[in-house]
Amino acid sequence: MKNALITGITGQDGSYLTELLLEKGYNVYGVMRRKSVVDYGNVAHIKDKVHFIYADMTDVVSLIAAMKISQADEAYNLAAQSFVATSWEQPIATADIDAVGVTNILEAIRIVKPEAKFYQASSSEMFGLAQEIPQTEKTPFYPRSPYGVAKLYGHWITKNYRESYNMFACSGILFNHESERRGKEFVTRKITDAAARIKLGLQDQLELGNLNAKRDWGHSKDYVRAMWLMLQRENPDDYVVATGETHTIREFASMAFEKIGADIKWMGKGVDETGVDSLSGKTLIKVSPRFFRPAEVDFLLGNPAKAEKFLGWNREVSFDGLVERMVRNDLLLNGDERGGQV
Repeated sequence: MKNALITGITGQDGSYLTELLLEKGYNVYGVMRRKSVVDYGNVAHIKDKVHFIYADMTDVVSLIAAMKISQADEAYNLAAQSFVATSWEQPIATADIDAVGVTNILEAIRIVKPEAKFYQASSSEMFGLAQEIPQTEKTPFYPRSPYGVAKLYGHWITKNYRESYNMFACSGILFNHESERRGKEFVTRKITDAAARIKLGLQDQLELGNLNAKRDWGHSKDYVRAMWLMLQRENPDDYVVATGETHTIREFASMAFEKIGADIKWMGKGVDETGVDSLSGKTLIKVSPRFFRPAEVDFLLGNPAKAEKFLGWNREVSFDGLVERMVRNDLLLNGDERGGQV
């Protein structure tokens, strides 16, 4: 029976990865930050099956202790300040957690159990101002936010520890992946929650930023499987995990509202653009300048060929399926006891 240590265990990816590893018979240890109120987040339903350790990515001593307690055979670093918008408001904290924090966990592994396998959650935001389309493992990076810059440090320090200390250290360059467990501050969940609330009469309108931004969206449950597969290989390497499809935020919103029976027609341009339901005539979506980023990432599209070839990975949830699952779940959470009729 293997031992696994997961940082960021209470988040979206942490919860799906925990479920996967438990199904495979692992002993799962999860790193949690101590708070005044204990919050198990997305693993509350399986908290009795997890061994929790209080530690922090900015405190290498606590991470060394976590490695000693868990004796992890596999360590998955999913902890991060993961919201791009917040990285502009808290750039130093983002760097401490997302960049230096990776060095801290790598040092903890090197000191306690250097033979352990390590997974680093890298991000498509490292590509930022994309230098080629689609993006692959060889595409030059050009991050456009403090988050993207911090993630790039984490990516390169992982590669350096692999090459300098002969550690089994992998980075998964994951493109946008969402789910029913996504935080409401993220635009996809913001859209599906608003669609559900508007359907149920709990909200009138949704405000969004740049509708033209294009992203490669998949489901988190598919992507955590790729993480695990990386650590089962004989040799460590880095992999792009993506769908190979791209959709605008406008498309995502149109599909989400379609699931609740609205037919969105887009009127106007730029900050004056609105989404009007052609069936009721109501304006359901507006554009607000306050949701635009200081430096926008306009187009991300990943090529998962390497992961498909060498990991045998493929996604199971389509874009349409992703949106439907999220809308259905938000209808349930907002009180639709019929089970989310979408």
